[in-house]
Amino acid sequence: MKLMSYNIHHGVGLDEKLSLERIANLIKNTGATIIGLQEVDCSFGERSEFQDQSLELAEQLGFYFTYGANIDEPPLEGHSENRQYGNAILSKYPIKEAENISLPTLDEEPRGVIKALLDVHGTPLHVLNTHLSLDKKSQQHQIEKLIELVEGMEGPILMTGDFNAEPNSEEINKLLAHTNFTDCFTEVEENESFPADAPTCRIDYIFAKGIQNNHSFVVHQEGSDHLPIVAEISFKNEME
Repeated sequence: MKLMSYNIHHGVGLDEKLSLERIANLIKNTGATIIGLQEVDCSFGERSEFQDQSLELAEQLGFYFTYGANIDEPPLEGHSENRQYGNAILSKYPIKEAENISLPTLDEEPRGVIKALLDVHGTPLHVLNTHLSLDKKSQQHQIEKLIELVEGMEGPILMTGDFNAEPNSEEINKLLAHTNFTDCFTEVEENESFPADAPTCRIDYIFAKGIQNNHSFVVHQEGSDHLPIVAEISFKNEME
């Protein structure tokens, strides 16, 4: 399987063009079958033409999806759907359960983690996808909540997201120390994904537990202000 994490910046690239088709084609070209998306709009406003972005991407890919709105506001005048903004999981494999969980924050912007249980050819797989605050104190509380969630899970687990924290940060080190996650990009030399035109920061992650990480890479293609990252993975019991 190939797993992707991608902050899509509500479908707008650095060229200021809105194009979900471009993002869908990028996903197709990588062969990713499980995708964690951040900064996803649903009827949010003119910036994304009131698109239901997770639904439209899922339809273009022929995938299952689940969406978690962290911002959920009343509709704009002339529209019937709430203005929503959050995270999504797209999957080639059936999604058996899904839940969007609020994360504690001291920041104005609400944050959350979307948690899904996938059926991968009969094997249950937990997938979590999140986008953490910029504020470090908020991040500390959010990391504690993520650790609590992972501690209650059995079997293989994948976590994707934009953590707004670099690998040597206290927050990332704490997450790894308390979950036994593998950081799928530790061994990748050029693993920076932000900003997209000249990446100097690594704030996007794929973490795995009970999973064999075979190969990881950053995708250098236009589509957002972030670059997508991909990990080629397999279940450990299949490797034995």
